Amino acid sequence: MPKFDRYLLGQLLILFGFFALVLVSVYWVNRGVSLFDKLIGEGQSAMVFLEFAALTLPNVIRLILPIAAFAGTVYVINRMTNESELVVMQALGCSPWRLARPVLLFGLLVAVPMAVLTHVLVPVSRSYLDQRQDEVANDFAARFLTEGQFLHPARGITFFIREISPNGELRDIFLSDARSDPGRRVTYTAKRALLVEDGNRPKLVMFDGLAQSLDYEDKRLSTTTFADFTYDMSALTGRERIGARDIDELSTRELLHPSPALLEETGEPRAAFLYEAHARSAEPLLAVAGALIGYGALMIGGFNRFGVGRQIFLAILLLIAVNFLNNAAGDVVRRDQSLWPLTYAPPTAGIALGAALIWLSARGRRWRRMLREVPA
Repeated sequence: MPKFDRYLLGQLLILFGFFALVLVSVYWVNRGVSLFDKLIGEGQSAMVFLEFAALTLPNVIRLILPIAAFAGTVYVINRMTNESELVVMQALGCSPWRLARPVLLFGLLVAVPMAVLTHVLVPVSRSYLDQRQDEVANDFAARFLTEGQFLHPARGITFFIREISPNGELRDIFLSDARSDPGRRVTYTAKRALLVEDGNRPKLVMFDGLAQSLDYEDKRLSTTTFADFTYDMSALTGRERIGARDIDELSTRELLHPSPALLEETGEPRAAFLYEAHARSAEPLLAVAGALIGYGALMIGGFNRFGVGRQIFLAILLLIAVNFLNNAAGDVVRRDQSLWPLTYAPPTAGIALGAALIWLSARGRRWRRMLREVPA
């Protein structure tokens, strides 16, 4: 590799590392504050918070890397333009296409760790995070079983236990539930109950009890006695689907070839599976698109003693447009599985925009003169 290519690539990697570190830190700390309030408020230890924060880090890095690649490229090209380094290289006969070679290589180098993140690290971390959330939810379900206190573990629910025996039996239970219908409240009372787990879902089995259903509109009270009754406690923890996996936890192979059981488990259509699988391959290419857009937009202006503010603004607008296109393509593909190739349209469009900008910069001074004539 020529010396200038190594120099430009080194500058891009250094500034990319700086922006990635800063942006990941800011975004991660911002998310960590809300996570800290939630976990510590639920009585979890600091170690649980650190574990959860570490498990969210791969996804944060995945989101930040394309932005850091774009920001690093814009910063380096802007500095080299202001210091006339690129002007000297162009005067020596290097075309914008020739100077774009290390930028393209830089984008590909960023895309490689992104591919590892999207295909391996993010699904694994999300799967383990979901598992730990289930465990914490179950701990929370056991923690609010406090004798002698009226508790409100969820909106519309009141729970009371008179006594908890040494062997774990709950005595004299009161449970009032108004979640399903605001105009109706169901109250359960039982002499004794047991907290059990069924497929990682905490359930309360009540014995010798009474269920009272009050309809506020009709002012009618219905009562039913029962010898035993099972109540799903996962509703009280906010984890209605404990044990069931989400689509973003699955491996790429499972997404490309989902079984009927997997479709039923996640509750998602096959189109969503295909989009998630192909998005994991398309997303790393956004880093390449961001680098080329940042480089191409700044190159069309050439050297200007007043700076390249217009070009930077253009680059930002184009990057935002590519992200809007990415969101729109995701909405379309999730509705029709036959349109999965559209998943690759946003990064392809971004790379094409970058190439078009480089082509414009290679056309000569006429385009630069037209750009200077545009009012600031």
